[in-house]
Amino acid sequence: MKTANFLATLGASVLLALPTFAAELKIGLADDADVLDPAQSRSFVGRIVYTALCDKLFDVTPDLKIVGQLATDYKWSADGKELTLTLRQGVKFQDDAPFNAQAVVDNITRAMTLPESRRKSELSSVSKVEATGDYEVKFTLKAPDVTLVAQLSDRAGMMISPKAAKELGAKFGDHPVCSGPFKFVERVQQDRIVLEKFQDYWNKDNIFIDKITYRPIPDSAVRLANLRSGDLDLIERVAPTDVETVKGDSNLDMVDKVNIGNLGIYFNVGNGARADNPLGKDKRLRQAFSLAIDREAAMQIVYDGTGVAGNQPFPPSSPWFNKDLPVPARDVDKAKALIKEAGFDRVPVELNMANDPIIAQMMQIIQSMVAEAGFDVTLKATEFATLLNDQTAGNYQVSRSDWSGRIDPDGNTNQFYTAGAGLNDMHYSNPDVDKLLSEARQSQDDAVRKQKYDAAGKILAEDLPIVYIGHQAWIWGYNKKVTGFVPSPDGMIRLVGVKKAD
Repeated sequence: MKTANFLATLGASVLLALPTFAAELKIGLADDADVLDPAQSRSFVGRIVYTALCDKLFDVTPDLKIVGQLATDYKWSADGKELTLTLRQGVKFQDDAPFNAQAVVDNITRAMTLPESRRKSELSSVSKVEATGDYEVKFTLKAPDVTLVAQLSDRAGMMISPKAAKELGAKFGDHPVCSGPFKFVERVQQDRIVLEKFQDYWNKDNIFIDKITYRPIPDSAVRLANLRSGDLDLIERVAPTDVETVKGDSNLDMVDKVNIGNLGIYFNVGNGARADNPLGKDKRLRQAFSLAIDREAAMQIVYDGTGVAGNQPFPPSSPWFNKDLPVPARDVDKAKALIKEAGFDRVPVELNMANDPIIAQMMQIIQSMVAEAGFDVTLKATEFATLLNDQTAGNYQVSRSDWSGRIDPDGNTNQFYTAGAGLNDMHYSNPDVDKLLSEARQSQDDAVRKQKYDAAGKILAEDLPIVYIGHQAWIWGYNKKVTGFVPSPDGMIRLVGVKKAD
């Protein structure tokens, strides 16, 4: 009897000595992220990872309002050429370096000067950034730029450790050190990204997850199967055709939001030797390609009524949508006439796309549609990060890519269409478009800005370096053990307040 009591007491002691269960959240992503350096990266899923890894100067609420995150207040000068930020105090980077005004100066300077940086066009209006106090920063602009605060609510405003940035340089993405609620542990390409809770995070009392594992799974059916089996807790971009399956599973829940981005087909019009192709050289062929697509039918078939057809960077529901340029109806005869006018009977097209089943379905539909007009499309599937690298390098003729969207119209236009901009993989250049988009940045009057975007849109609808298809909805599925997740039209997975029951 004494032995039994002793063993029971020993067992209880051992149990008490064991660490408490750590809540791990396993998230399924539709792609693998590209480099984890806010200055260099461009992938949508990379931004999802950053919401846990890297705090920004500003953030965006689910109703698309800009709010302070590491900046607590801001003010513009009367002439709109100076922006002064007040910074949050008591914040540390994940290597224990302090966050202060000098850290902001170092971050913005790096984003503006790092040779590999894609943030240069987003910050092109900045002439100088300086610390005007321990926790106060002043941006001096070359010209008024009403979009700057919005730029600082995304990658241009993400704060990384200046110490780590200096030590690692362009290799920072191999071991990122930021200021967010979770710090980097490891990454295995195409398999997982692992983060753990940063114990000195300024808002740690509202972080209830101890570990996050992001798993890239391009196949939506496999992603859902992993969710249903319990190998994942939350997945993004549930296939519209799988919504009823999620609803029918008593262990799962789902939520959706129409996004603020777009689905586009990019034409290489000037990016290296591969721009020397019929569609790259003649806008009439790009116009014909656009006219051969039945956007309404394609969006309905692929997205099962959850998305909307579109032909502009902004969805038809946006106040920035130009109603004078409605979504065009399919016109095969006109497309054929334009092809003939350009001197062709049939036009060969090599089209790059991500190896995603939903994208593949969409492009197979479009491949069939445009074939009726005279385009012989060969589809080339590749991993998403490779697709982006090929676009940057000009290693493509035509490429199918998504943009997750930004709340300010500048974020859906300027960096794609102005000469030399970071996401202008087409190398499109039109001085009139550059001028209009620059002027739109400088006005604080939305009516004036709308006129500028409308005028630029008319030129772009003629030149068509990008042919837009439509706008999808973000659909998330998650285990009912997960609570506190708030969906947002920007598609991010923010983890403040999120909990997972044992």
